[in-house]
Amino acid sequence: MRALVLNLAGAEERMTFQRGQLERLGIAFERVEAVTPETLQPPADDPYWDRWERPMRDAEKAILGSHRAAWARIAAMGAPALVLEDDAWLGDGVPALLAELEVLAGIDHVTLETRGRRKLLGRRHRDCRGIQRLWQDRTGAAAYVLWPAGARKLLARSAARPGLADAVICAAYELSSWQAVPALAIQMDQARAYGLEPPMSTQSSVLPHVRPKGGLAFRLRRIGAQLRMGLRALAHPLAKRVLLAPETLQSSPSRSSPSAP
Repeated sequence: MRALVLNLAGAEERMTFQRGQLERLGIAFERVEAVTPETLQPPADDPYWDRWERPMRDAEKAILGSHRAAWARIAAMGAPALVLEDDAWLGDGVPALLAELEVLAGIDHVTLETRGRRKLLGRRHRDCRGIQRLWQDRTGAAAYVLWPAGARKLLARSAARPGLADAVICAAYELSSWQAVPALAIQMDQARAYGLEPPMSTQSSVLPHVRPKGGLAFRLRRIGAQLRMGLRALAHPLAKRVLLAPETLQSSPSRSSPSAP
């Protein structure tokens, strides 16, 4: 299984890190040019972007556009792929899990990530003990495996309504979603929260403390989303809310010469 790395033009340090990490793990990869506010389609001022739970920043719109590009690539490939944001930090267990996942049927999406919030988890998969049914996630889109059927579902959902990339995925109850247990990835801005020293410094382009809230229509959508999550939990009373820790991560991987298939 190959990886698709979402990477902005000019973000060479991040791509160097991913190249070294993926080569060390023996994972084939290709770079997917990340969308910017200037290359965004539809454009940032299109009414389409006013359909989420609050007004979206242009950077957030571009991140969704980047994930949509990866989803379209997977749908065209006809095979599952590991989607990585370029600041995702992977554990050594990823290659073994990918080998197991590649032959599974009936799955749309597996997240490898943990991000400091509890997840609503169900049973383990009978043919892959390293994953559990994921009934509700709340955040995180830095590292996940997506199948073509799941990619088509996410493309259809996001065409009808935008949102933060992770919010679109978490709200897609039509997906057969699963969680790697233990988690096998974190985003580097979470490293110190888990007592780890990140292998490179990163800065998010999305600053949570100044997000605009919007008017009544946005508030009603937010309330509806919260109610929907509550009903989801009630529908799965045997599932458990679990706070996952990541698998032990290596320090900075070796940075070998460029070669992306």
